This record gives sequence, structure tokens and C-alpha cells, in this order.
Amino acid sequence: MHLSYLFVFILPFTASASLQPQIIIPPMSQNTEESITSPFTSSQPTLADLLTIESSASIYYSYARETEWSSRFSSESVWFTVLVPTNKAVMALARKPHQGPEPVEPQPEISEQELDERSRRNVERWVSAHIIPIRISLSDTPASYETLQDGKLVTFTSIPDSKPDSPEWMRVTLEDGVRIVGMKEAQNGVLYLIDGTVVPN
Repeated sequence: MHLSYLFVFILPFTASASLQPQIIIPPMSQNTEESITSPFTSSQPTLADLLTIESSASIYYSYARETEWSSRFSSESVWFTVLVPTNKAVMALARKPHQGPEPVEPQPEISEQELDERSRRNVERWVSAHIIPIRISLSDTPASYETLQDGKLVTFTSIPDSKPDSPEWMRVTLEDGVRIVGMKEAQNGVLYLIDGTVVPN
């Protein structure tokens, strides 16, 4: 008895729902599925990506991460030509980048805070001396380019008797004999591995 009343009560709603227009949802296309399930990936890595995975340049990048330029290496709004010393080149320095140049005269004792600030400035100068904020051409040398360190120019010179069919970067030196030993392109610049260092002003 109760079931018959329940059936009479539900029947109008069932009939009404069956008379409503039906909306057919088309199957999802393969491209749409891929766009949802696949994350966006860039065609090229950034300079930060290249420096992160380049084990032979880890010392330079560890210094660079202490400066304001570190965040710019991952920015797509800049273009940098970065001259990256190999770890071997940095280790060969008599005075490490944070120490700065050898003082001409004896220096008075300074506080630990002043020493930290001096080291920070030395690192900033050294890192920025290796960054050229534009695209460069190595096909017409000698050529000089300004770096991010105020007043510091880096000059590229052709290597005599270099093989004409070799890449342009293998046919030049910089800073009076420093050679480029590798080149990698990023979406926001070019990274040149060098077997020496750029001396800041």
C-alpha cells in the first residue's frame, strides 16, 4: 500500500525529467586531454637551469647566487651573455673572488660585519664582470663589450691560424689569452665556459 502511494508520488517527476531536452557532451579531444594532463614546458632552459646542471661551473654559480643577478638568470625579460669560469679556473686564483685584490698597503683590522660587507662587494664586482647584458658577435674581432661591472670591458681577439670550419667561439680568446671551452644556449642568453677568469676593475 505504501509502495503504491510512493510510486504515484515519484511518477510525475520521472516523466517530467524524461521530457526535458537532453544535452549531449561531446567526447574530449586528444589535444584537449594533453593540454590538461601535460604541464607547460619551455622549448629551451634558462641560464639558471644551465648553471644548475653544469657541474664544471658550480663555483661561479655559488658566488652568483649571493648577488642580485641570480634571480635575473631565470627571467625571460633579459638577455645575458655569461662568461662562466670553470671550477678549475676559479680554484687556480691566488686570491678567491670574495677576497678581492691584494691590498697595496697594510690594512687596519676591521670588524666581522665590515669584512662581510667587503666580501659581498668583492663577489658582486667579480660576478658582474663576467656578465655582458647584450647579445655579442664573435665573427668580427677584435671587439669589446661592456659588462655589468661599471667601466669593465671584455675584449675578444681572433686566434691566429684557427680552423675556419670550427665554431666562432673556438676561434677567439678574451682577456689576453682566456679561451672559451664550451657554449650553451638558453632562452634568455648564452653561456660560455672559459678556462680563465675576467679580472674586475
